[in-house]
Amino acid sequence: MNEIKCPRCGEVFQVDEAGYAAIVKQVRDDQFNREITVREQAFAADKKSAVSLAVSETREDMNKTIYDLRAQVKELEQKLSLQKTSMDAQRESALAEAENRRQQEISSREQTITRLQADVQSASTEKQLAIATALQEKDAEITRLTIQIESDKRAAEDREHSIAEQHRNELALRDDTIQQLRDFKARLSTKMVGESLEQHCLTEFNRIRMTAFPRAEFGKDNDASSGSKGDFIFRESTEDGIEFISIMFEMKNEMDTTASKHRNEDFFKELNRDRTEKGCEYAVLVSMLESDSELYNSGIVDVSYAYPKMFVIRPQFFIPMISLLRNAALDSVQYRKELAVVRAQNIDVTNFEAAMNDFKKGFTYNYEQASKRFEEAVKEIDKAIRQLQDVRETLMKSDRQLRLANDKVEELSIKKLTKGNPTMQAKFIEAGADLS
Repeated sequence: MNEIKCPRCGEVFQVDEAGYAAIVKQVRDDQFNREITVREQAFAADKKSAVSLAVSETREDMNKTIYDLRAQVKELEQKLSLQKTSMDAQRESALAEAENRRQQEISSREQTITRLQADVQSASTEKQLAIATALQEKDAEITRLTIQIESDKRAAEDREHSIAEQHRNELALRDDTIQQLRDFKARLSTKMVGESLEQHCLTEFNRIRMTAFPRAEFGKDNDASSGSKGDFIFRESTEDGIEFISIMFEMKNEMDTTASKHRNEDFFKELNRDRTEKGCEYAVLVSMLESDSELYNSGIVDVSYAYPKMFVIRPQFFIPMISLLRNAALDSVQYRKELAVVRAQNIDVTNFEAAMNDFKKGFTYNYEQASKRFEEAVKEIDKAIRQLQDVRETLMKSDRQLRLANDKVEELSIKKLTKGNPTMQAKFIEAGADLS
């Protein structure tokens, strides 16, 4: 048995173990309920205060972030607008300046072309006057020479009778010489005959080289890179280095006792090829072939009907042929010089036009590249703006989510928390909480 004293009246009474346990349980349950109620109220107050504080802080941070982002977006939009305006102004200024320079360059070059055309026209007029004057001088010279020829003809007729006897004596001497040469050739090989003719021509030229052709070049053609070569090449230039005459020579001889006889025309094709490959203007075949031909024995034979600027001569016409072609070419030296000047002027105009076209192409290329880069920069700016707009949309969506979260917090109550939980509802009701 346990004794219990009443705290109010002081009466002492006894209770058994079961009653004592019931009283203790009742006391403990009552204290426990009071403590739960106090703690639930404190927990609810702390929770509500913490949620309110968190929502307030989160809202302030989000508002501040949104404000800062909006300010940054606005600042970026202003910068982009200013940059785009500046780039447009710079582009327009650069294009205007480039167009101005291009127009000035084109105007300058057009003036140069006009001046050059005027110079060419003036040079052409002067050339025509010079040609007319030269033709008049040539006509006067021809008239004088005609008179002189008539006089020389009469003098020649007078001398003809006096030298007829001398010619008959020379013919007899020539027959003897021919017979001697035939005997000489009979004792030579074919190669030695050809070399003897080459040596003869070289000796004849060297005999008068310094008096008649002091600036001329005459020598063996030793370049066989193309597979064949001529015998001799004659070239002569003016004092200022302009070549006005070039001749390719081929010497051909044959023994009378040779079984297979060659013809002069058998060598025309090869001689023309050698002349073309060595860059010579004329081709001359010095030939002893076809010794009985009246055509080739009559003098200088022009075979231009077969190949251009080609002649066939006997050895005695070797020096006269060179003199004839050289003197004819000397008359064209002045025209060659004028032609070279005109060609140089035409080349200058052509080079100028080519340079102008190159400038146009270069300017067009640079303009296209600058335009392409400008468009790429604008695209990059537009892309950056779109990205910022996407960020702005994301932030706006976050703001909406925060408002929804705040609304859910505001709507939070004990009734909703304990819905479907009878135990917690009973505890809150015992604690005196309002579940309505």
